[in-house]
Amino acid sequence: MSPLARLLAARLASGVLTLLIVSLLVFLATEMLPGDVAQAVLGQSATPDAVAALRAAMHLDQPGWLRYLLWLRGLLTLDLGRSLVNGLPVASLIGSRLPNSLLLAGLTALVAVPVALLLGITAAVWRGTAYDRVVGVLTVSAVSVPEFLVATLAVLVFAVRLHWLPAMFYGLDLRSPGHMLLVFAMPVATLSFVVVAQIARMTRAALTNVLDSSYIEMAVLKGVRPLRLVLRHALPNALGPIVNAVALSVSFLLGGVIIVETIFNYPGLAKLMVDGVSTRDMPLVQACAMIFCAAYLLLVLLADLLAILANPRLRHP
Repeated sequence: MSPLARLLAARLASGVLTLLIVSLLVFLATEMLPGDVAQAVLGQSATPDAVAALRAAMHLDQPGWLRYLLWLRGLLTLDLGRSLVNGLPVASLIGSRLPNSLLLAGLTALVAVPVALLLGITAAVWRGTAYDRVVGVLTVSAVSVPEFLVATLAVLVFAVRLHWLPAMFYGLDLRSPGHMLLVFAMPVATLSFVVVAQIARMTRAALTNVLDSSYIEMAVLKGVRPLRLVLRHALPNALGPIVNAVALSVSFLLGGVIIVETIFNYPGLAKLMVDGVSTRDMPLVQACAMIFCAAYLLLVLLADLLAILANPRLRHP
């Protein structure tokens, strides 16, 4: 097996082991929540016999390790169980909300990544200037501001004060670009706020290191034009760290999307999980949490693989 294949196999095995550990932590966290799930589902007026019967049907009378193995087997066979609130399959509930979250994340990446790359590249090219200092101050400030504060201020300014945008999500019409722009403006802007800052800072740092190298100085002495110098000589060699930063920043969306979907009442997977927590719908909460964890690990693994493929020193340790 080649060194690259061994390195990729090690990364994949590490990801699978991490996901297994995360599944155990998710199960323990939901099991430690106070209260009786069966009692919460049936209500305070339920008889003890009804509560006992539901506990047996939900395997709550079994030992914890056995219930974990049964739940893990369901995950591996894509049998996520049924919702305790409405009795619908958890897979169908997630399937109806997951495309909405993917759409929100995709639109955010489509807006944030080009803007961040433009800011990072121009700041690196014009480093030391007033423009570079302004971009640096803005990006550091944006990273320091939490999403819930950005979302709250956006609602107060653009919805309450100016009445330009709706404060809550009120439906989606994919056939109308104007409608999509109206309802997605504040959620996408809120998520893009921190993502743009992170990618821009990493892009500037990676490109600045390349521009300070000796072969770039030699190209300048040979009279290479600035645009060609950046696009043809510097940027390809800085692509590894930049792609890594983009992948890690996109994974950051998984945390911010929970806050944004809740504040703007967006019908996505994060809002579904928050609703499941409020109703103690444990099968739904566990499945949603595992999807978020798996997506985060997948993006981190993708970032590692891209870094390996872009760096010959990592391909041949």
